Amino acid sequence: MGMPSVPQLLIILVIVVLIFGAKRLKNLGGDLGSAVKGFKQAVKDEESTPTEKLEDGTKPADEPVMQKTDDQKSV
Repeated sequence: MGMPSVPQLLIILVIVVLIFGAKRLKNLGGDLGSAVKGFKQAVKDEESTPTEKLEDGTKPADEPVMQKTDDQKSV
């Protein structure tokens, strides 16, 4: 089954407004917008935060260090 057409979407919208009420949907939309804005801000802050330094003053490596497996140790 494909995407609903525009008239079908309008009927669904009218039913949702009748069930929940326009004021409650407006509040829900505002809350959702605030949550998305907060999430985007948190992601932006995380990207701009400098990496922490280790105890010896060096920065942690960006890539994890590969540990040798038993097969590699025996070579």
